[in-house]
Amino acid sequence: MVKPAALAACAALLVLSSPARLQGSTAPAKPPYEPELARSLGADENGMKSYVLVILKTGPNQIPAGPDRDEMFKGHFANMNRLAAEGKLAGAGPFDGADSWRGLFIFAVADIDEAKKLTATDPVIVKGEMVAEYHKYYGSAALMLVRDGHDRVSKKRF
Repeated sequence: MVKPAALAACAALLVLSSPARLQGSTAPAKPPYEPELARSLGADENGMKSYVLVILKTGPNQIPAGPDRDEMFKGHFANMNRLAAEGKLAGAGPFDGADSWRGLFIFAVADIDEAKKLTATDPVIVKGEMVAEYHKYYGSAALMLVRDGHDRVSKKRF
């Protein structure tokens, strides 16, 4: 069961990590509304959209260190890159492993059933290294812009 406080912390992360807040300055003036961008991202009138948040937890089958584990994680990263390129994966990343929490996916899909199908394509799920927990999430449609921003700030790719 996902802890409500943990979900709230994930949701608040976007608001609290804005550049203005991190620098301690006042918020800049709101840029003009861009209806074409909003439409292309699937934003509602509040600039939000529905996602499915997937919490990845330690599964029943821990793959030992070695070539099989390396190949599994290589496939895991390739799968995430494919899903992001298809516009299905808005965000992903690891946790610290506390309480068996390993990572998250934020899928830009209509429902949990579709997110389950996408998650089932990941080698860490297929091999039982991780299991998934699913939750509906309503967040900023601008999450869909993260991939472009990430590509612009990362020297290496997974």
